[in-house]
Amino acid sequence: MMKGIVPEGGLFMADTEHAAVDIFKKFKETENYEVLMPMSNTEKLIKYMKGLKYERQWPGYSLSSGTYPFGRNDMLINLISQRTGEIKSKYEYKGFGSTSLHSGNKQMKMLTEDYPKRWTIEEFFNFEAAMGWDRASTMNLNIRYGKMSLALIAQAATYQFRKKLPRPYKNWTAKHLADTIFHGIDGDLKIKKDTIIVTLYNIPEKLKLKKHYENLPDKLVKEGINPRIPWLYNFKIDFQFK
Repeated sequence: MMKGIVPEGGLFMADTEHAAVDIFKKFKETENYEVLMPMSNTEKLIKYMKGLKYERQWPGYSLSSGTYPFGRNDMLINLISQRTGEIKSKYEYKGFGSTSLHSGNKQMKMLTEDYPKRWTIEEFFNFEAAMGWDRASTMNLNIRYGKMSLALIAQAATYQFRKKLPRPYKNWTAKHLADTIFHGIDGDLKIKKDTIIVTLYNIPEKLKLKKHYENLPDKLVKEGINPRIPWLYNFKIDFQFK
C-alpha cells in the first residue's frame, strides 16, 4: 500500500495512538520507509529515558537515543529521547519511536523540523476536511488524485477569500464558512462585452467584500495580473453587490 502511494520511500509521522508493535514491524520489513511517532510516557519508558546519556542541543533541550524493548514481547525499537529543562529535579522526558537509529543533527532535525510539520498537515485536514478530504470514497488512485486536485483548487480559492474576511470569519473551518456565508448568498450572471458580471445578494456589509471584488479587472491590472480567464474563453470577471 505504501509503495503504491509513495513509491520512492520516505519518513512517515504518526500520533501516539499509532505506536503499536504491528506498525513498527511493518516498517521494519521495508527498506526505504521509516516512521517517527511519539510514545506513551509509561513508567517503564520514563525509567529507561532517565538512564540514557544526553547531548545538550541548547539551554533546556537535550537529546539521546537507544534501543528500547517495546510491547509485551519486548520487541526492540529505536528510540529518540527528548529531555527538556535545566534543573535535574524538573526534567521532562518525551520518547519518539523510530525504525531507524539516527544520531546528532539528524535526530534534532527529525524532532524540531520534520515532526512539527505533521501538526501543520493535520491542521490543514481538520480545517479543510469538508472540501472532500474527510472521506476517500474509492481505492482507485486516479479517481482519488482527481478528487484531491479539485479539492486543492477549491481550498486555494477559499484561502484567498478567507484572507480578505474580518475576524472571526477568517479563522472558521471550511464547513462553518460554507454554512454561515456561502449558503446564504444568492446571485445571477450576465455578460457585458468581454466581462462576466456576477451580481451577489444578501452579502453582509460587515464582511467588507465590495472593496476587494468590485471593479476586479482594474484591480488585477494594477497588480500586474492578466484579468482574462483562459478557461472562460478569455472573459474577464467582475462582481457587483446588492
